[in-house]
Amino acid sequence: MTPYVVTGLGVASAIGIGREAFFDAVHAGVRATELVEGQRPETFDPSAYMPLPANARVAEVRGFDAAKYLGDKGLRSLDRLTKLLVVAARLALHDARLKKDGAWASGPDGKASGPGPAETGMVVSNAYGSLEAITELDRVAVLEDARYINPSRFPLTVSNSAAGYVSIWEDLRALNVSVSDGNCGALDAVAAADAMLENGRAEALLVGGAEAMSEALFLAFHRLGAGGGAAQAPGAQGTVQACIGEGSALLVLEEPASAANRGAPALAEVIGYGTSFRAPERDAALVHPSPEAMQRAVEDALADAGVEARAVDLVVSGLSGLRGFDDAELKALGRVLGEDTAVVAPKMGLGETLGAGGAIGMATAIALLRLSPGPVAPPYLVRGGLRAAVRTVLVTSLGYYGNASALVMRAAAS
Repeated sequence: MTPYVVTGLGVASAIGIGREAFFDAVHAGVRATELVEGQRPETFDPSAYMPLPANARVAEVRGFDAAKYLGDKGLRSLDRLTKLLVVAARLALHDARLKKDGAWASGPDGKASGPGPAETGMVVSNAYGSLEAITELDRVAVLEDARYINPSRFPLTVSNSAAGYVSIWEDLRALNVSVSDGNCGALDAVAAADAMLENGRAEALLVGGAEAMSEALFLAFHRLGAGGGAAQAPGAQGTVQACIGEGSALLVLEEPASAANRGAPALAEVIGYGTSFRAPERDAALVHPSPEAMQRAVEDALADAGVEARAVDLVVSGLSGLRGFDDAELKALGRVLGEDTAVVAPKMGLGETLGAGGAIGMATAIALLRLSPGPVAPPYLVRGGLRAAVRTVLVTSLGYYGNASALVMRAAAS
């Protein structure tokens, strides 16, 4: 892939909203996944599914108020997923200095100082779309009558609806692409963005992912045994709590020359990508972890970036507390990088955010770039330790269906 610089970052997460708040929480190792006595989910009422505990294990963006960032008008018909994504987009565009005070930035001569609305688009990942809207309409149709369905909510049931609303709210007129590949989707979105930027479809792209908590999402993962408990892979130092989370993260990607021309500082560079798939050994199997796919994805990402395995200072992994998948991911990382390379798991603090997971992993990588070895271990550490200041980071995600993706990032030139 062509190397790109990250010039902006917008985050709405369970540990903080906005780049600085998120970075501070990451550095402090804040864990939204920890159970709080008497704390109930804000997005749904779990009492209908008792004997689940009242404090069901979810990592929400608690107290989230989109009006604080978007104003009061036009929010009534939007679902939680769309609000999380639009807020992250607005924060990212302002962080990248593409916008200022809600308007597209312009230079002293009145001309645009960088990519404008016609040159700016987005590529975003989401695993399940708006389950909130889908289940709401289904419940009304089944329990009452289809005549009572709210027509303003129907568009939200389309999988790329949230991304479309971002373009409307933020006046993005270049391409708008939605990627659906489960918890690998946000890393795969970078590959799609690379193709679009290389072919001149845009000059700057918002790239990342989003997932929103809902009653249906929680119930499905709980019944699969993924909504509670803890797992610790062999040789791991930290315990990752299995927990469903939500959030949104978007990075602004540009070619270095574009960022330099408008004087935009770079937060990091994205320099390599790899993906792989390994079919299950039995035709009857569907959900299965593949260490071979993870290993190939990592090797391809390093080769694409022109980076040797020994140059990786830190791995921001997709470990989520699901024992079989965590074992497979750590096994693959050990094969390629060795057992002593530092591996952190941001899902230890934010839960499994599915379509947003890779994007939050990239945001975590940026937060930890230039981190130096010290008496205190890196936040969310599960294996190994830092040998040097963090300059090169590998971000990984192991999918549920034999797929895997990996991304190489490095500190931006000073």
